[in-house]
Amino acid sequence: MTIDGRIARGDRTRAAVLDRAVARATEDGLDGLSLGQLAADLGVSKSGLFAHWRSKEDLQLATIEQAREQFLDHVVRPALKAPRGIRRLWSLHDHRIRFYEDSYLPGGCFFAKVQFEFSVRPGAVRDRLTANFEMWSALVEGLAREAVRSGELISETDTHQLAYELESYALSAVLLSRLKSPGPTYHYARRAARDRLRTLATDPDLLPEA
Repeated sequence: MTIDGRIARGDRTRAAVLDRAVARATEDGLDGLSLGQLAADLGVSKSGLFAHWRSKEDLQLATIEQAREQFLDHVVRPALKAPRGIRRLWSLHDHRIRFYEDSYLPGGCFFAKVQFEFSVRPGAVRDRLTANFEMWSALVEGLAREAVRSGELISETDTHQLAYELESYALSAVLLSRLKSPGPTYHYARRAARDRLRTLATDPDLLPEA
């Protein structure tokens, strides 16, 4: 029981540290992370954290995985509850914008921040970020193809192009929301995606009008 209790406490500490690391990385980047800083933020022993991450790169990679899990919990899994087809594709975009809108992370978007940070820096961190982006792109394209197969998007739809456009709307929103009034910025990101999907929909009434 004592051993199990220590393991449980260790798991809770690890999760708390990684949640804090994700939040800090949205402001300071992955290079700005340090075990000393995270330990001070959470009031825990720095030496105890070395049992979880032996190097800064280990911490960075673990932080990426924690950010991915957060995104799955707040964006992907809720969106996939929508009916298959164009409504599920819209739901994915809508939940993503809502995640940013709710200010869950202080810097807006973890992946937008760190992908720019490591875009020209080869290594394990960049490779992990690239793999995550490829999985995300495959999900969006897959939902678009599913909507085509179901007859809810016109057969001529270029699903790769559509996925690129949806990504552009969301990235523009999260970046501009840090410089301009966030409310209108997120509204435009939703409207741009909705209007684009409605032009490709065989039944535009499946999507909200406003």
